[in-house]
Formats: sequence, C-alpha cells, structure tokens
Amino acid sequence: MNILQKFLTKTKPLPEGLHHMQTMQDEKPIRIHLRLQKDGSGILILNAATVLQLNPTAAEYAFHFIKGTAPEEAAKQIADRYRVNRKMALEDFNHFVERIHALIATPDLDPASFLDLERAQPHSAEATLRLDCAVTYRLPEGTHADYAPVKRVERELTTEEWMTIMDKAWQAGVPHIVFTGGEATLREDLPLLIAHAEKNGQVCGLLTDGLKLTERAYFETLLQTGLDHIMLILQPDDPRSWDAIEIIIPQDIFLTVHLTINKDNVARAAKILERAAHLGVENISLSAAEDHLVDETLELQSIAQSLMLNLRWDLPVPYSTANPVSIETVDDDVPQGAGKTWLYLEPDGDVLPAQGEPDKVLGNLLRDDWGAILR
Repeated sequence: MNILQKFLTKTKPLPEGLHHMQTMQDEKPIRIHLRLQKDGSGILILNAATVLQLNPTAAEYAFHFIKGTAPEEAAKQIADRYRVNRKMALEDFNHFVERIHALIATPDLDPASFLDLERAQPHSAEATLRLDCAVTYRLPEGTHADYAPVKRVERELTTEEWMTIMDKAWQAGVPHIVFTGGEATLREDLPLLIAHAEKNGQVCGLLTDGLKLTERAYFETLLQTGLDHIMLILQPDDPRSWDAIEIIIPQDIFLTVHLTINKDNVARAAKILERAAHLGVENISLSAAEDHLVDETLELQSIAQSLMLNLRWDLPVPYSTANPVSIETVDDDVPQGAGKTWLYLEPDGDVLPAQGEPDKVLGNLLRDDWGAILR
C-alpha cells in the first residue's frame, strides 16, 4: 500500500463486543465493562455505577486500558490506526487512564457521565442504554391513584421473570436499569432485583417517594445489594419525605430530588427548593402538573440554578406523581432519548417507547426477542 492509499483508506474500528476487567484501586475492588459498538464508539461502565459514552478514539483507549496493553504499545497502535503523532497518542492515552482512575475514586458519581474526548452527545447513541422498569403500579395507602394506569396490566411479573428480562437486556448490551412504578418499594423482592442487576454488572437506579427509605435497615439493605442512584419524589408536606433526604445525603450514592409543581405548592416552591439546597441536595428535577403552570416552572428552573442545583431531565417519573407535563428546559441542547436510548417496561413486561405511550406497545420483553422489539 503506498502512502496516498494509506491516508485515503477509511479507519476500521475495533470489532464490536463486550470486554471486562477486575482489579484493585486503593484496596477496593474495581469492575470495568466496555461495550464496543459497530461504529467503533463504546460504552464504559465503572463499578456498575457510572456509564460513560465514548467516541471511537476514547473507546480504543478504554480497550487497551482493560486489556492491560503497555502505554507505548497502545500509543503505537492508536497512532497507526488514526494516523496521529505517536507522542501525542501516548500523552492522550495516559491522560485518559488518569481520568478513569479519578472517576473511580470519586464518590457520588452521576449515573450517566460523558468524557470530553470529542465528546458524544448524551443519548445520541442508536443503542439502548437504559430500561425504565415499572415493576408495579401499586401505590401506598391513601395515595390518589388517578394517574396510575393500574387497569392497563393484568398482572405483575414474578421475581424470576424480571430477572430473565434483566439478563436479556444485559446480553443485548443494556448497561442501566431503573426501577420505578407506582411505588417500587412495595415490591418485597426489590432488594433481590437490585442484587441481580448488580450481579450482571448493570447500573441500578430507583425512583421512589422515599418513605420506605426512612427505615434505615431497609435502606442499608438496598445499598448493600447494589443500588447506585436514587430519584426521590419529594412530598413537601410530609415530614418523612424530608427525613428520607437527610438519611440519603450522607451516603455514597447519587441523589436527584424531583418536585412536581402543582396549584397547591407553586406559591412556596421557591422555599421548597431553598430547603432542599440547604439540606445538601445537589440535583433537582422539575415538572408541571398542569399546562398553565409551565411559566412558573420555568421561573423555578432559574431559581434552582441560582441555588447551585443541577437540573436533570432524562430520568423518568412514576405515574403516581400526577402525570407531569413535559416542559421546555433551559438547555435547548438536551436531547430526546425516549424510544431509542431508553425504553419503558410496564409491570407485565410490555415495552413502550416511553412512559405514557400505551398505544405504542413495541412488544413484550419476556416473550419477544430483543431484535423483534427494536425493529
């Protein structure tokens, strides 16, 4: 091959597949999974707690890191493949490894983070990265069930059936599971489901009203079985909801607090945000229960930012939060991943592109294979 042909030849990415490593850092066990995709990009999962979406160059750095390739040899292969300076490739590889070690050592990591090597847009991948599993539509006693579609499903899947679904998702390369509802903590087998996701190596999240988490022994069980992040649906008039936040904050777990703006709390919503920030909440999710509250909710976004609260938009909210209205965000670049990057599962295993789209059933993940659902 002459020099001109070499430079005109399209770079071939590494073959797709799943790679993993186990090691120790600061006397702590470390698990890292890398999923290489057809286009050469990758999904890196750190300790079943953080998902990193990588461009092809970063994915190749991750591949060599996992394989234990000597830095000089990794730089040589990367320089040859991408036709870049070998010294620069070595510097970039070493910098990449340093950042991975720093991320592993950082507590309370965002469950979906993105490295800045020619950074890919979050949720821009064609592959499904997350399943939002409504394991039940049941609600605690005394909760208004107007918006919980309990009549849509005839039964809830068993523990073993949910485990089968998680295994099928993992085999398809889905690294992130979120348990929602209804109220997911009403499932007595929730610790078993979390433990199974952890065993697979999947990042595991929980959407909850948080009231069950005030039982410290129960909360400790969830942490020990492998829960990685929580979205707490704040009930500002219930002292137990604030108690739950105070119990969660000191723990090494990523927390987002969701507040649905309605006619009863809109006048004092700014004070609610101030209280949350004072308790140490760092991440907030906001939605409006009715269309006429959208303007007020947008104003509250600005207040949240002034309180140094990070606004989050890409996690689901249980039906039991009064069917929140989708609103415009302050960040016009926030992508839409519903039906592509994440899918929503009902308690009987039916797959929807997103919550609240019952007329678009894509199949049933217990009965149908993955390929048939994604056609």
